[in-house]
Amino acid sequence: MADLVRLREFIAENDPLAAARVAAELLSRIENLGLYPEMGRAVELAPSPKAIRDAVFGKYRVRYSAHTETIVILRIWHHNEDRTPST
Repeated sequence: MADLVRLREFIAENDPLAAARVAAELLSRIENLGLYPEMGRAVELAPSPKAIRDAVFGKYRVRYSAHTETIVILRIWHHNEDRTPST
């Protein structure tokens, strides 16, 4: 959840209330993923596409791994972020 902390800190630089609101909303949506793990779209290019999924919530994309009883959050991005791997 380091990405959530990073996003919240970035937003808080200009608007602490918005940062808290965005973080709370994302956490709420992530909790729903636990109830409905197939909510997100399968990442077709992943080594195991049925297990790796993306869920889009507003301007944010949450990539997660769906297992039998748990989900693991892999990344959270704002849609404007560069997601290419650094070299």
